[in-house]
Amino acid sequence: MSAQGGLVVEGLHKSFGRSDVLRGIDLSVAEHEVVCLIGASGSGKSTLLRCVNLLEPIDAGRIVVNGEEITAPGVDVNRVRRGIGIVFQAFNLFPHMSVLDNVTLGPRRALGLPRAEAEAEARDLLTRFGLAEKVDDYPDRLSGGQQQRVAIVRALATRPRLMLLDEITSALDPELVAEVLEVVRGLAREGMTMVIATHEMGFARDIANRVCFLDGGVILEQGPPEQIFTAPREDRTQQFLARIIAAGRM
Repeated sequence: MSAQGGLVVEGLHKSFGRSDVLRGIDLSVAEHEVVCLIGASGSGKSTLLRCVNLLEPIDAGRIVVNGEEITAPGVDVNRVRRGIGIVFQAFNLFPHMSVLDNVTLGPRRALGLPRAEAEAEARDLLTRFGLAEKVDDYPDRLSGGQQQRVAIVRALATRPRLMLLDEITSALDPELVAEVLEVVRGLAREGMTMVIATHEMGFARDIANRVCFLDGGVILEQGPPEQIFTAPREDRTQQFLARIIAAGRM
């Protein structure tokens, strides 16, 4: 990996009280690579993403983003977060703000962009993702899929070099999932570096350069999608995928 881009996580530990959620995570993501995290609920996927975005303080280890150790003492957390976009399963849009205001808030406050420049960039992004007609609407006027697309646009508006997506389709009705996943496919085609926690195995197989299976707070197995999904080496990975297949979700 070049020192200029990507993500390196080394020996990451995170506990909540007596519960060890992450137990020594080592992960490297090259610039322009898409890595999908799979595993049962509670395996540590969301906590890992929250640690990478510094939403959770880590107990041990180090995280390097775009060549900078962001977990080093004295690092400006707000500055670091400006270069890392994160989208959650809950849309987290401000209900009292229009779509345009939701998207421009970050660039104006975090990047110091003038309103006119922030709005021009926001309109371009919204148009690109099929939301041009929704700029003046409020979140409660949008479908779940539209709200999630706005949340992705809002994350992109601060010009991040790394995107973290945490189960972004889990709160959506099945018919709305495809439109959101298509947005993410577009980002992958454009070379955005992404780490994606997902229960959508077909999507992970389709989009990922590499798939990591988390179990009990460690990356138990990782490899190309074809290898993980057709010939997993670990018993736990095999059991997990057998349950997914039995549930008709792959």
